Amino acid sequence: MTLHGQSIIAGKTVDSTGEAFTATNPATGKSLEPVFHESPVDQADAALKAADAAFDEFRAKTPEERASFLEAIADGIDALGDDLLKRANEETGLPMVRVTGERGRTTSQARLFAKLVREGTWLEARIDKAIPDRAPLPKPDVRRMMVPVGPVVVFGASNFPLAISVAGTDTVSALGAGCPVVVKAHPGHPGTSEMIARVITEAAEKTGMPAGVFSMVHGKGSEIGMALVKHSLTAAVAFTGSLKGGRALFDAASSRPNPIPFYGELGSVNPVFLLPGALQQRAPQIAEAFVTSLTMGVGQFCTNPGLVFGVQSDGLKQFMEKTSFLVKAWQPTSMLHAGISNSFDTGVARVIATQGVDLVARSQTPASKEASQATAALFSTDAANFERQESLREEVFGPSSVVTHVGSKEELERIAESFDGQLTAAIHGTEDDLREHARLVRILERKAGRIIFNGFGTGIEVCPSMHHGGPYPSSTHSHFTSIGTAAIYRFVRPVCYQGFPDDCLPQAIQNKNVTGAWRMVDGEMTKGDV
Repeated sequence: MTLHGQSIIAGKTVDSTGEAFTATNPATGKSLEPVFHESPVDQADAALKAADAAFDEFRAKTPEERASFLEAIADGIDALGDDLLKRANEETGLPMVRVTGERGRTTSQARLFAKLVREGTWLEARIDKAIPDRAPLPKPDVRRMMVPVGPVVVFGASNFPLAISVAGTDTVSALGAGCPVVVKAHPGHPGTSEMIARVITEAAEKTGMPAGVFSMVHGKGSEIGMALVKHSLTAAVAFTGSLKGGRALFDAASSRPNPIPFYGELGSVNPVFLLPGALQQRAPQIAEAFVTSLTMGVGQFCTNPGLVFGVQSDGLKQFMEKTSFLVKAWQPTSMLHAGISNSFDTGVARVIATQGVDLVARSQTPASKEASQATAALFSTDAANFERQESLREEVFGPSSVVTHVGSKEELERIAESFDGQLTAAIHGTEDDLREHARLVRILERKAGRIIFNGFGTGIEVCPSMHHGGPYPSSTHSHFTSIGTAAIYRFVRPVCYQGFPDDCLPQAIQNKNVTGAWRMVDGEMTKGDV
């Protein structure tokens, strides 16, 4: 596929006149062709007007038609073959095995949402039949279901060029819900983004979707993204990125004359709690799994284990010894781009300069800054110092973690209570440990969206039960997930229909249950007709 470097609006390539930029291979520092251009603000307007014009036609499509659209997207991504993998590898520095796996996740989740949409239970249809002779007042016929909210703006994430980008969970869940999508491509992988955008455009045409169902614009700065969020036709926004950038967009979405939901995933330090029984039984094994999680993807995951807490013991000493050995042996690896690499170095330098914190281990092989490489870093401190140094709670995006030595269970619980919202929290222990530390679990339920026992937050399973979100600042809406099939609920809202003739109702809540979805009828779940 020959890249053109332009915006794609309602199925058409549109020349952009903004500032020129190119993607850069972080491992070599070389610019990649072609030249891309910032999309002007009027293209944001054109894309959203096209999305709004397409909305009624698109949401009227049957579940089968929308599911076929999603499957065509997945098939088109597969058909790109190695060309897509090569471009993603060149733009991000992620190894081929990683982008290959991520492509599989991307197409699998598109097909998963197709299955969800086709089956229909996600619409949460509820029917309460009329009782006209009820005394003292008749009971009306009342029915309720989920409906799409309208055009959705999606911001591609830097660290997942496929799975949380142009055709990632945000896009396919919004399309599955019946919402047109306008994507703001991430400037770190614009070529990969264009390849996927062209697949979506072709899939829309092939399956008979309205042209405005999908558009993609480019932007290296904040102007085009802010214009998309502030546009009066935008109904919801999905974002994965930094706390600073996400908060600015969240504030813009909230301060509009008509505020809209901004579903931001903004980052997390993902505390890990090592309990005594587990440390006594298998400290070296926990250390190996920890370093694998810490360095996975060069630590560039929002679920990276950035803070560890353990009660002082021989087991914790063994954990530190094994972890130190593995961190020293870890080879420097290129990060996604020079900006992230520089930010990581700044974050590590800040931790090194923090009073009462010791640098325990760092990769022995020096990093090549020309290749935007990072070295792994392990720090330690005590509980009293951790509680004094607020800066230790700030995310360092990369393979760096601080281990805090605590003196008691009560100290462990006090530290857990002091955290702001987190995407994940992990507990390593035995079953007896878990019973002994039941209060710690209760505390973490208030702090995190996902609690992991004897594991780590990296390596998210895409499934109906997954919740990827948490109290602020880890995300802006703790009730909703950005991963798994429940992600679709970000882009729908309930509408109640009272007293309507059956043939004038949406198909999902008519008397005949065409799709065989589960529905609540008079308070009972059933797949039958009314």
